[in-house]
Amino acid sequence: MTMKSIAKEARLTGVMYLAVIVCAGFSQGYVRANLYLPGDAVTTATNILENEGLFRLGLVADLMAFILDAVISVMFYKLLKPFGKTLALVSSSLRLVAHPAIGALNLLNHYMAYQVLGSADLVTAFDFSQLQTLSLWFMDAHRYGYLIAGGFFGVHCALLGVLLIRSEMTPRFFGWFMMVAAGGYLMETFGDFLYPGNEQWLAWVVGLSAALGEVELALFLIIKGARKSFVENQKHQEV
Repeated sequence: MTMKSIAKEARLTGVMYLAVIVCAGFSQGYVRANLYLPGDAVTTATNILENEGLFRLGLVADLMAFILDAVISVMFYKLLKPFGKTLALVSSSLRLVAHPAIGALNLLNHYMAYQVLGSADLVTAFDFSQLQTLSLWFMDAHRYGYLIAGGFFGVHCALLGVLLIRSEMTPRFFGWFMMVAAGGYLMETFGDFLYPGNEQWLAWVVGLSAALGEVELALFLIIKGARKSFVENQKHQEV
């Protein structure tokens, strides 16, 4: 591969990564953060019904992010496999499992939280208060699914950080920042399951660590593409 083609692939990966961050940030950080109130079935159901368009848009934004993440997984593997084929394969596989697999399937919980509130069959069979409780249960299930996906994604970020340092695709500190992001994801996943009651500050940890690692990496790839030393190392590894 030429320097130009490698830089082009790196920039395309960065563009898609930034799109994932925007879509996921909108769906999780805006839509669900404003509509879903843990422990309050009435308010959550009211918010969902009064903001149906926004609720659906959040699902679509997530789905777009997960589709892009499948492509990003392949792109990172292609770019980084000369610096550790097995490591790159494991890293990309974990990303595929985290979002395109677990995350996409978990969107069923998001969607069903609305469906149970508007189902004519269920309305005749259950009290509306019961349907509100069921809707909240689906939103709770979605949150837990999100946390499980985050565990896989956290390990992916750690391995990606190692590959970035090894390959010199970016300045080495970007690799360390990705490891910080990995720590944030893993802290939230295991912290929420093992030590409930700390969800709020752990969410802030994830947000800040992801901004430090993922956002900066995406911007670097868009602006700079791949470093010249990365291309030279890649060709050397392929020989």
